Amino acid sequence: MDSPWLLPLSLGFGVLVGAAIVLVVVLAARRGRRAAAVVNSVVPDGVDQVIDALESAGVVVDPSNNVIKASPGAMALGLVWNEALVHPELARLVDRVRRTGELITEELNISRGPFGDANIYLSVRVARLGARYVLLLAEDHTESYRLDEVRRDFVANISHELKTPIGAVALLAEALVSASDEPEQVRRFATRLQLEAERLAKITQEIIELSRLQATDALAKPELVDIDGVIANAIDQNRVAADSHRIALVSGGDRNSQVYGEETLLRTAVHNLIANAIQYSPEGARVGVGVRHHEGIVEISVTDQGVGIPEEELDRVFERFFRVDQARSRNTGGTGLGLSIVKHVVQNHGGDIRVWSQPGRGSTFTIRLPEANPSSAANLGAAS
Repeated sequence: MDSPWLLPLSLGFGVLVGAAIVLVVVLAARRGRRAAAVVNSVVPDGVDQVIDALESAGVVVDPSNNVIKASPGAMALGLVWNEALVHPELARLVDRVRRTGELITEELNISRGPFGDANIYLSVRVARLGARYVLLLAEDHTESYRLDEVRRDFVANISHELKTPIGAVALLAEALVSASDEPEQVRRFATRLQLEAERLAKITQEIIELSRLQATDALAKPELVDIDGVIANAIDQNRVAADSHRIALVSGGDRNSQVYGEETLLRTAVHNLIANAIQYSPEGARVGVGVRHHEGIVEISVTDQGVGIPEEELDRVFERFFRVDQARSRNTGGTGLGLSIVKHVVQNHGGDIRVWSQPGRGSTFTIRLPEANPSSAANLGAAS
């Protein structure tokens, strides 16, 4: 028979167990709310609008260093990729601020983009934003570092390259005066004069374009760019030149790739590669343009069946005014600036360009750019 004191003891034990269960449930609910608050990162009021309005680079990161907001300037400079900071130097500054709570200002020399081979010089300020977030601001000072070098190169190159067409124009003008009574000679000299003037105008335009690409405002209006449209436009621009040499232009590969940048500049880069391939290909050859995207990278390759490039000159093909075949460049009106322009366009988009070539078998130039995710870019405020 049970003892009379066991019933109240069992009731008291049951109450304690019930209270413990309730306490566990309450604590679990609180932990769940805290975890949800961490996962559901919301930028403090007003910060979204400020970041979107910034012309310079602005980035907001959460406690896990995930980028939850980035300005168009940050995207254009290649500081953010796949919703994360590209450079470990920036991540270390953010960690220091989170640890110490102090504002940090530093000058950094880093690459442009996740795999770009061009360096940029930034003045970076990092500070806390509320209790949970960190704000990173960056001003691009690359132009001031490069200005002296660009000026020196410009003076040296322009004085050398303009000497020939200017001299030709002067001689032809003098010949026109001497042959004023001979209509046939006048027409012949006038035709050559027009060709030299066009060559002079082309060199001047490409030097101006190259100078602009070396400036900080090279990507004046960054946006999501459809690579299919870029390639189709570049092929159309070269169709007449290809047909005149009986060269077939073909394209293929992955479709629907997008990058973040300026469409006009990317069209110029692909156009220059195709024009270069046509220029160095024999009649009846084939020039192929292919696209491949994988692991967040878009590759645009232009392949020709031309004369090829000697191995010892592969490292120089992107230099200003460098020509593999001087005689062919003169005959076709080449300026020696096309590939240099391509290189700077690609670098300004946070990418790189590679070349494979073998004499007698042809060449392949491959542009590599960070692929843009449209939904991510929109969330980051990258769309203009």
